[in-house]
Formats: sequence, C-alpha cells, structure tokens
Amino acid sequence: MKYFIAFTFILLASCANQERNITSKTSQDKFVPEISTGSQNTDQLSALPGWKDDSMEGVWSTWLKSCNYLQKASIDSPLKRLCTDSARLKNPSTLQVKQFFENNFQTLSLRQALPSNGYPQDSAQGLITGYYEPILKGSLTKTPSFQIPLYQYPAIWKSDTKLLRPARAELLKSSLLKGNEIAWVNDPVAAAMMQIQGSGKIQLENGQMLRLGFAGTNNQPYKSIANWLIQQQEMTTSQASMQNISNWAKRNPGRIQDLLNANPRYVFFKINSSGSLDDGPIGALGEPLTAQRSIAVDWQYIPKGSPVFLSTSDPKTGKKIDSLVFAQDTGSAIVGRVRADYYWGSGDLAGEKAGMTKQSGSMWLLVPKN
Repeated sequence: MKYFIAFTFILLASCANQERNITSKTSQDKFVPEISTGSQNTDQLSALPGWKDDSMEGVWSTWLKSCNYLQKASIDSPLKRLCTDSARLKNPSTLQVKQFFENNFQTLSLRQALPSNGYPQDSAQGLITGYYEPILKGSLTKTPSFQIPLYQYPAIWKSDTKLLRPARAELLKSSLLKGNEIAWVNDPVAAAMMQIQGSGKIQLENGQMLRLGFAGTNNQPYKSIANWLIQQQEMTTSQASMQNISNWAKRNPGRIQDLLNANPRYVFFKINSSGSLDDGPIGALGEPLTAQRSIAVDWQYIPKGSPVFLSTSDPKTGKKIDSLVFAQDTGSAIVGRVRADYYWGSGDLAGEKAGMTKQSGSMWLLVPKN
C-alpha cells in the first residue's frame, strides 16, 4: 500500500481491513478471471514493451512460491499443472526462465471496465501504489528508551473474534491488554505505521531480529490519521505523506496521542518464528513476499499466484519499471482490474519508495496457452 497510498491505508478513511494480510481469506480459489470484458488479447510475451529488458532476477524463486500455494490449494487449474512442469527445471538460467514463460503463457492486456481511481473506462492505465515491511528498533522488556508496547491478540477475546471491542483510546487507558505485550518500541507513530502495514520487524538491542505478523484487531472502523491532520489544517492533502506525518509528530509531541486516537482501530501482532528473516513478510497466499516481484491485486480479476507483467515507473527517479511480477497478496483498498500495490521490500529505503508511489501503470495478465 503506500504512504501516499500505502497511504491508500492512511488517506482513505473509508477503507476497512487496511492491514496487510488481513484479507488472506477473501475470495474463493479460482483460476478463470473475468476476461470476456475489460481485457484484450495481445501478441506473445516477447512482444510486450520492456519484456526483453527484464533481468528476471528473483523471478523463478518467486514463481515457485506461487506454485507452493497452488500445489496446496484445492483447485485444479492450468497454472497448477504448469507448476508440475516447473519442478523439473533445476536452477534454470535467465534464458531458460524467459523461455519457460514465453513457451507456456499468453497475455491479456487488462483494461478498466468502469472508471476507477480517476482513470476512465476502457483505459489500459491504472493506479500503481506501493507498500513495504517496516523495521523498528525495540526491546522485549520495557526500558527508558523503549516505552511503546506492541500487543498480541488477547486470549480472552479468541472465543469471539468478531465482537466489537473498545476503541484505541479507551483500550490503551484500560488494563485489558496488560500482560499481552510482545515488545516495546521507541516511536509511537512508527508503531502506528507498522499497524497499518500489518507486519514488520523489530531489531532488538542485542542485534537479533523479531518478525511480527498480523493477528487481529479490535474490529473498530479504520479512520485516517492523515485526514485528521488535514481537518486540523496542520497540512494539505498533497503534504500528507508518511514522512511529513512523522515530522509533524516530532514537532508536536504533546499531540501525538490525539493524532493516533483519531483512528479507533487497533491492530494486534503475533511472532512469526518460521522461515528465514531474510525472506519477506508472509503475504495473503501464506508465502513470503519478494521485493519488487510480489504485488497485491484484486482477486476478482487476477487469479491468486498468477504472473503479471507490470509497466510503470520509479517514483523517485522516474525510470521505467517493466517487470514480471506475481499476484501474491491483496488488500481491501486494492480494487479494480488495472490496480496493483507493489511490494518494495523491508526497511527505510523501501519505505521511502512506498511512501512516494502513486504511479500510472499498465498490466498484462499471463495465462497458460493451453
């Protein structure tokens, strides 16, 4: 999501279920998207603009993550059958990877069926935003430097996870969460941003890294803290970026709680101990995301795990991005055929890129030839 629209999360107050990976149960597993309208056949993959320039770095390992999901899913699809063929290729070269996709896939140019995100109907251009995995400094115990707790989902609530719970301000003033602390961090705004992303890493004082994933919420509606700042005339819409919100908080420490309490929703975490910390966070397919190869999409139109060719631009340099990516995540703010949230990776640099990403882009869905 990005911070202008990973910040679709922050700016769009109407979005429910903002957090990443919260929507892993949305939409039934299916392969065939609505391709009779809103998409057009194109020539073969090699004819796509920018296809020949894609380095293919990370493509095969990311495709195999889609295959891991598809092989476990209770569906029979052409994608799943291609995964069986993929297993026969061991450590393929760049040329072999390109040939695999060229030999086995055809493309559908995705187009807007209805006006969306300011783009007209029957347009091949859509909105590309970005998201990332935050890394915060923290401690497993409360210290003078680390005073802001991150909580696990209370065990006493697990009997009814859909019940509306107290809003953030009331919840944090009460003793309901006492004993549910996972870790403490030093920046309340960064903690709130991590809640919006739905996952992140905590770098502990001894250098160890703790990965946290989404565990649930208090079921309160999401409200935008950026909108609160705009309504307070503290900044304009064009200024409402992650970086500017953080800078405002540093200038106004006495008003931070008012800012954060404007959003009644509160997110809980769990420790993700499986897998390598070098891997990305777990996406909605239950597989680790790959930086600059995984995207979040609307699964009404793009089947889970599918390869997609994305053409957009780097928000910082303006350089073209023409990349084979994979539909391995989703989110409630990601709506429409030509709509993607681009996973930039972990840490501050990825966060900076995610915070700037609000680009036009085109998307081609890759579907098996037979």
